[in-house]
Amino acid sequence: MSFIPLWPASISGYSHQVDLLVVCFTVLIVALSAPVFILIVVFAARYRRGRAANRKHPVNRNVVAEVSWSAIPFLALIGFYVWSTELFAGLHRPPTGELEIDVVAKQWMWKFQHPEGQAEIDELHVPTGQPVKLTMASQDVIHSLFIPALRIKQDVVPGRYTGLWFTADKPGTYRLACSQYCGTNHSEMIGSFVAMKPADYAKWLSQSSNDPSLAAEGAALFRGRGCSGCHGPASTVHAPSLVGLYGKPVPLQSGEVVVADDEYLRDSILLPQSQIVAGYPSIMPTFQNVLSEEDTLKIVAYIKSLRPGEATQ
Repeated sequence: MSFIPLWPASISGYSHQVDLLVVCFTVLIVALSAPVFILIVVFAARYRRGRAANRKHPVNRNVVAEVSWSAIPFLALIGFYVWSTELFAGLHRPPTGELEIDVVAKQWMWKFQHPEGQAEIDELHVPTGQPVKLTMASQDVIHSLFIPALRIKQDVVPGRYTGLWFTADKPGTYRLACSQYCGTNHSEMIGSFVAMKPADYAKWLSQSSNDPSLAAEGAALFRGRGCSGCHGPASTVHAPSLVGLYGKPVPLQSGEVVVADDEYLRDSILLPQSQIVAGYPSIMPTFQNVLSEEDTLKIVAYIKSLRPGEATQ
């Protein structure tokens, strides 16, 4: 873009709420600060030559006015704090039935992987009107995915997953970028965010690639790396079952109980000794520095796809 717009496009319900918050907070700040600066100018002009003050009687005090100009701004700011906190917390409460897209950040590019298998570099296609959840990982340093039209930004940190969700309402092509300095070519780590009508998105999916789904690629890696030798139904090794594991509580040898979310599955693959399941021996080898973040995301997608009645192969 050859210019910076005064007010970027707003294409989601969340972005409209953020805009409203910014406008209302700006109005509050102006309302609180403008009288001070106006009175400074008025008093400076009116009393520029000085005036004798009558000090015979104490100044009358209006307690109600003095309390009001402290209490009202305080309560207003508390209201803005609650409002902004609720908006922030909403970013981490995705609705059910969302479209899950995996993101890998690396110097200096964004790679997006759709569950159907389509992969994109520096371009993200999504359907309008449907919640989209991004599960993000970094291959090297800290990055930060920023989509101005959605008013959202999330750091992508090496060594763990971070997440973000949104619902785009207006079709079009918008800008995305890395907002965290990540090295020499940081300014070139930009791309396009393409919101499409559901029918157009389905057509794009059917035409963009014939690659296997993310879960299917993960299944191939699962077998190729020997994971099925321990976690398969015919295995003689005493290893936890992965069928229906995702989202369920997992008791650990330490006495803790954790939820088998994306982060837990990733750590179990790359750092298997960090959280050992109760009742199982600590024999799983680490795949850290063996699997890339992309391959790990594929295996996680495969494990998430396993449902009761299905068996690991």
